[in-house]
Amino acid sequence: VGIVQDITARIAQEQEYSRLIDTANAPIFGIDLEGLVNVWNKNASDVTGFTTEDVMGRHLVNEFITEDYKERVQEVFRNALNGVETANFEFPLVTKPGTRVEVLLNATTRRDEKNRVIGVVGIGQDITARINQEQEYARLIDAANAPIFGIDRDGRVDVWNQCAARLTGFGGEEVAGKRLVEEYITDDYKARVQEVFTKALAGEETANFEFPLVTKGGVVLQILLNATTRRDDRGRVVGVVGIGQDITARMNQEQEYARLIDAANAPIFGIDVEGSVNVWNQCAIRLTGFDAGDVMGKHLVNEFITDDYKASVQGVFT
Repeated sequence: VGIVQDITARIAQEQEYSRLIDTANAPIFGIDLEGLVNVWNKNASDVTGFTTEDVMGRHLVNEFITEDYKERVQEVFRNALNGVETANFEFPLVTKPGTRVEVLLNATTRRDEKNRVIGVVGIGQDITARINQEQEYARLIDAANAPIFGIDRDGRVDVWNQCAARLTGFGGEEVAGKRLVEEYITDDYKARVQEVFTKALAGEETANFEFPLVTKGGVVLQILLNATTRRDDRGRVVGVVGIGQDITARMNQEQEYARLIDAANAPIFGIDVEGSVNVWNQCAIRLTGFDAGDVMGKHLVNEFITDDYKASVQGVFT
């Protein structure tokens, strides 16, 4: 006796799935329970140079994955065969000419109509160009003539270029994974620097922020910082990058000028663009009797010049 089942619809559906896979704008491949290739779409052929005939029935990991990634890729496939799927796994595929293609992979368990595991399907994305661009950016950052560092969302260092290493004495390996604020910022600036980073993680960037950075030798460097939000290719915030400028020498020079001005044997004062006092040295104090606290922030002409000279002095300042 023969018992039949109409599987026309199922066959048609499978053929439609096969057409969709083959024409997809992404490399898609599949392996059976033994790890042998049984799906290899046109995009996978375009990306790797291997045709379907080249790869069918061959062991994907053993023959097409670089040595340094064989174990990790095999683990991903083993997990998928046990029902544990993996998303966004990066690994290299070897092309027919012998070059490497970087692939971002989602590994999904394949099951038959009775829900039995029969293999794994991998839907990939060729990210070789993106990886190359990131590596080029990394090289430019590392060679830049300015201290550049980066932190992740937890405040841990994940970028530290050569200039930062030279300035601070700390190598990249020493600082990687450590909390920047807690370990390398002076106590009096921890809260302010953390606030700048917190804002950048929320998308609010800061320019020209001055803060001190402690070197390996215990010296305090003055850094002028631009804190910029870092995002991944999907626009999600992944951290902060700081591009700095060592202004220690400039700050020391400014402090030296301030000391010279304050000790000068002549009255010296200064005003800002609004005419408010912002410099008032010791000699000016002795001559006038007004100390710095009396005059700072006050309008010099309006409050300290006699009425008959107000206009002429204002004219000089203008």
